[in-house]
Amino acid sequence: MKFTDGYWLPKQGMSVLRPRDISAVEVDGDRLAIYAPTQKINGRGDALNCPQITVTFESPLDNVIGVTIEHFQGGVHRGPDFELYPSPGPVKIVEDESRVTFTSGDVSARISTAGDWQVDFTADGRTLTSSVPRSIGVITDREGKTFVHEQLSLGVGTNVYGLGERFGAFTKNGQSIDIWNEDGGTSSELAYKNVPFYLTNDGYGVFVNQPERVSFEIGSEVVSRTQFSVEGQRLQYFLIYGPTPKDILRRYTELTGRPSRLPAWSYGLWLSTSFTTDYDEDTVMSFIDGMEERSLPLSVFHFDCHWMRAFHWSDFVWDPQTFPDPEGMIRRLHARGLKVCVWINPYIAQRSHLFAEGRDKGYLVKQADGSLWQWDMWQAGMALVDFTNPEAVQWYQDQLQVLLGQGVDSFKTDFGERIPTDVVWHDGSDPLRMHNYYAQLYNQSVFDLLTAERGEGEAVLFARSATAGGQKMPVHWGGDCESTFTAMSESLRGGLSLSSSGFGFWSHDIGGFEGTPEPELFKRWIAFGLLSSHSRLHGSNSYRVPWLVDDESSDVLRHFTRLKMRLMPYLLKTAEQAHSEGTPMMRPMFLEFPQDPGCAQLDRQYMLGPDLLVAPVFTPGGSVSFYLPEGTWTHLESGEQLQGGRWHTRTYSVLEAALFVRPGTVLPMGTVEDRPEYDWAREVEFRAFQAADGKHPDVVLPGSSGNSVRFAVTVSGGAVSAEAV
Repeated sequence: MKFTDGYWLPKQGMSVLRPRDISAVEVDGDRLAIYAPTQKINGRGDALNCPQITVTFESPLDNVIGVTIEHFQGGVHRGPDFELYPSPGPVKIVEDESRVTFTSGDVSARISTAGDWQVDFTADGRTLTSSVPRSIGVITDREGKTFVHEQLSLGVGTNVYGLGERFGAFTKNGQSIDIWNEDGGTSSELAYKNVPFYLTNDGYGVFVNQPERVSFEIGSEVVSRTQFSVEGQRLQYFLIYGPTPKDILRRYTELTGRPSRLPAWSYGLWLSTSFTTDYDEDTVMSFIDGMEERSLPLSVFHFDCHWMRAFHWSDFVWDPQTFPDPEGMIRRLHARGLKVCVWINPYIAQRSHLFAEGRDKGYLVKQADGSLWQWDMWQAGMALVDFTNPEAVQWYQDQLQVLLGQGVDSFKTDFGERIPTDVVWHDGSDPLRMHNYYAQLYNQSVFDLLTAERGEGEAVLFARSATAGGQKMPVHWGGDCESTFTAMSESLRGGLSLSSSGFGFWSHDIGGFEGTPEPELFKRWIAFGLLSSHSRLHGSNSYRVPWLVDDESSDVLRHFTRLKMRLMPYLLKTAEQAHSEGTPMMRPMFLEFPQDPGCAQLDRQYMLGPDLLVAPVFTPGGSVSFYLPEGTWTHLESGEQLQGGRWHTRTYSVLEAALFVRPGTVLPMGTVEDRPEYDWAREVEFRAFQAADGKHPDVVLPGSSGNSVRFAVTVSGGAVSAEAV
């Protein structure tokens, strides 16, 4: 949201309050409060009729400084709030004649107490970013609405990343972005997963601790600053110091929650019924038979919406005409070694047998007059489950418990974005703050049930909507993209943007969702999909079994699925980093190579873990251009070696991918290729890629029984010796 007409003037009808002086500095333990009148105080009379802005500094974690900007403090706080996990370290507050310095760990906020308003955030002997004289504003518009904004300076060459899963330009500089969940596909500025956190390549990130709409102007209102604003009288943000991008994500996810561990089977191939296609048990079994006949490894079968009857979504009852024996069918799928996922959403259609019960017991969201909120979009007369009501959560979980009892293993938690703001929530939550946060409550209720029933590390979702903290409940997928090369590339941008926002795991619809992919597109997307953290074949009105595209598609799917299965020891090691440190599995290039300016804006390639570089083919014909950082990189399969520090262009067949190993890597690869679950610490071999002779850092791999196995690794003449210790 923009408030100015150019640099100097506010927009017509807007009035602005800014800090112009410091009237008092108060220290209360580890809390620092700055009282800033909105005019210079030269005498007693100047304190009359003079608004004052209060700016408070605190620290929830080492190297994190929280800043709260307030005008009026008498409002009623109704929630919800992001769930945070503070663990404060020691804070140092030092005051002298012209400034007061607030220090947490290695980062400081230096607040000028003489002259114009100025806060410099410093670390490692330099200024990271600053709040300058015109940065803070309390704005009142012509309708009487009040907004608070902050502007933090952008250094020369500073790039901004993150803010959720966004499908436009990967670097956010120059963009106007509203944090407001929408069901908008992957081809617009709207996003399913909005996260009010941005990451920079300049040593810091910023998390705005406001679940409602947060408007960001990234070098777009003032080109040298990032502005963020909310409606109301209060704005809180956290300045998170690195110094590296990985350090920033580690601290951000320590504050907001780390991604959970996932079961090994979830890394295998998922196959779906697709959305509006016709299917019954015979169709499903024919797909599974076809996969088996073609030696195509499959781990999960997903039933999309029409496992339930039309107009009944959601009633969580299998359509008796197409699936007369769901329990028997699930047993038969389990006997084939498959896990089962079913589609759900948080909406209760008027024809659902649950509608009257939910209405009568107060489990559905209401309007101010006490009637239910309803509309006809998606499902006729549908209402919305009120997850702020603990009894409604239990009721919803009870319906899913029946499905778990039938043998269902996972849920695709679709939707959760179109949440109304003209409603009354059971717990009195502010509807504007609940709009984005609803996705958190919805996914949490399902993930908690799966964890309780299946155990820690065995719960997995396939979720579409999220906000800050949603990374705790993986997996998330990119939503409804078209079946085009362009949409494939925008999906990757969305995934890299989400990874830059603290999400450790991500997937997308192989082949695209809307439309039927052309054969080459489908095969190129297979390679991209199987070189992602999670891999699912899914579409809208056409099936995604490969032999219906062409015969070669089965060969391509077999090749890349087997490759991913062999990579399981490496992938699980990488997944553990996501869980323990908050470093995503699919990493933007700048995250792994922050000192290489050639990586700062790359959005058509990525690192899968620390050691594998992937550059999907996004055009017909197989030609792909990619950048390699310094060193000698080796193609994982062909052994071709290319020199880094430069761009390369290569042409690959559909059975190949631009997949290069980082120089100096000792890569653990499994000897099993038909399934994701095996003894990764025994059925493994180690390969060295441009690795120096001598002892290398130990490699820790997960064992098949849940333990970890540490290997002492030595390289000699390119051969690797690995001994369990």
